[in-house]
Amino acid sequence: MALSGIVLVTGGAGFIGSHIAATLLDRGARVRVIDDFSTGYAENLAEIGGDIDLINGSINDTHALKRALENVELVFHEAAIPSVPRSVSKPLETHEASVNGTFSLLLAARDSKVRRLVYAASSSAYGDQAESPKRESMRPDPLSPYAVAKLVGEYYCQVFARVYGLETVALRYFNVFGPRQDPGSQYSGVISRFLLALNRGESPVIYGDGEQSRDFTYVSNVVEANLRAAESGAAVGHVINIANGESITVNQLLRTVQELTGRSDIRAKYEPPRAGDVRDSLADLTLAKNLLGYTPTVGLEAGLRKTIDWWKTSRFADQTTTV
Repeated sequence: MALSGIVLVTGGAGFIGSHIAATLLDRGARVRVIDDFSTGYAENLAEIGGDIDLINGSINDTHALKRALENVELVFHEAAIPSVPRSVSKPLETHEASVNGTFSLLLAARDSKVRRLVYAASSSAYGDQAESPKRESMRPDPLSPYAVAKLVGEYYCQVFARVYGLETVALRYFNVFGPRQDPGSQYSGVISRFLLALNRGESPVIYGDGEQSRDFTYVSNVVEANLRAAESGAAVGHVINIANGESITVNQLLRTVQELTGRSDIRAKYEPPRAGDVRDSLADLTLAKNLLGYTPTVGLEAGLRKTIDWWKTSRFADQTTTV
């Protein structure tokens, strides 16, 4: 990636943000990260190494944001509180992080003459609509404050592209998983929580009957989509699904993880469904292929194997028995 300026990754100490930062470094970019470490970790940045200009601050902090955008050509906006349940219990916190934060960033990016901003949107915007697979042309039907907040960010991105000429691309992620996903929180992804429970010899928790389906997407696919979105002229102003393009039930997922970890002896614990969770999720990737040339290269089982291999030497392995 040939860039004359600095690349900013908001939330760069988080799960997806740190993977984007690492790949940018590998491709020779000058990388800056802004993160207030509310959901990110210094260990993630330490793991990727490299020469990163780190700003410890919030995107809602005007002074930190102004410093972060100095001489920046391209922004990957990953900063958020990525949790449906947390947004249900703390909606104002989610609004401030994802709505106010995104608006502040877009405004500052416009004023700083940033060329392009790639926004981490969410498949939660589709809600529980029966039509499958989910297509970008469908009317959004968000079920949680998190979904609404992420959707508002999409609209702001489109308006800033149309009105102010700031190039924006919004990528709707579908259930991203992989190394560095924090398993220690009830708000983390289901795969990392399954791994943590199985490592501890505990029953993994499934909310609902487990027959809800998801389009689980390995993180390297998402990173590649972001890099393609940074360069595609056809993608500007669009909202684009980024996923694996296949769905699996949560029960099937657990059985696969159990087989790969050799822990089929541990049974799941079922709890009531959580407010705001969707029943089924599967992405149509036509637009991603047409506008970005995107095709997922790491499937679910291969991604699970990579994630489990990372776990064996990760900081989480010290807290648990080895997979």
